[in-house]
Amino acid sequence: MQVSQEVNEWIDGFLFVANKPILDFLNTKPVLADGPTELLPDVRALERWLIASGTVTSAKAKATVRSWRNSTEAAAFLEQLIAFREKLREAVLRIESGSTPSDAFITEVNSLLLRYPLPALLHKRDGKVIRETTFVLRKPIDLWAPIVDATADLLAETESSRIRKCESCVVHFFDTSKKGSRRWCSMNICGNKLKVAAYQRKKRTNDTSMN
Repeated sequence: MQVSQEVNEWIDGFLFVANKPILDFLNTKPVLADGPTELLPDVRALERWLIASGTVTSAKAKATVRSWRNSTEAAAFLEQLIAFREKLREAVLRIESGSTPSDAFITEVNSLLLRYPLPALLHKRDGKVIRETTFVLRKPIDLWAPIVDATADLLAETESSRIRKCESCVVHFFDTSKKGSRRWCSMNICGNKLKVAAYQRKKRTNDTSMN
C-alpha cells in the first residue's frame, strides 16, 4: 500500500478512511512499503491516535492521556489493546467472508461491556434532543469503554455486507456509498493504482493484437 498524504486521510501519521473509528483502529497495522507496520508501538503513539481519531476530545482528557507517557499501567493496557485489535481483525475477516464472529470473541466483548459500560446522557441542542456518550477518564483501562462500545456497535448494528477489505491492501472500511460499490480503501491510495494497472494491461493487450 502506497502512502498518501491527502487531507483527512492521514492525520498525525494515522490512516482514517474507514468511516468508522473502530475500523480505523483496526487499520493501525497497515502494510506499508517496508511491510506490516505497527503504528501503535508505544503509549505516546496511542496518545496521538486517541486524539487524532476523536476518541479523546476535551482538554482535560487530552492532558490525562499525556500524563501516561511513562506509565507502566498504560503500557500494559496498550499490550492488551493490541491483542484485542488482532482478535477484532479475525472477527471482521469472518464477517467479510459471510460468517459471524466466534463465540469466544463475543463472550470477551460482553465481558468488557459489563466491566466498562459507556454512559450516555440526553441533551438539547439546536431544538433537538440528542444522545451523547460520555466517560470519565481516570486510568488507562477506562479507555475500554469507547473501544468496546464501538466494537459492539460494529458487530450488532452495522450492515455486515458493507464491511469490506480493500481489494488492493489490508485496510478495512465501512462502505457508505449510495450504491454500496466501494472497492478500495481510498481512490488516492489504491484506487488510482489499480485503474492505472488495468489501463496498462488493456493497452498491452491492444498493442499485442495490433502486431
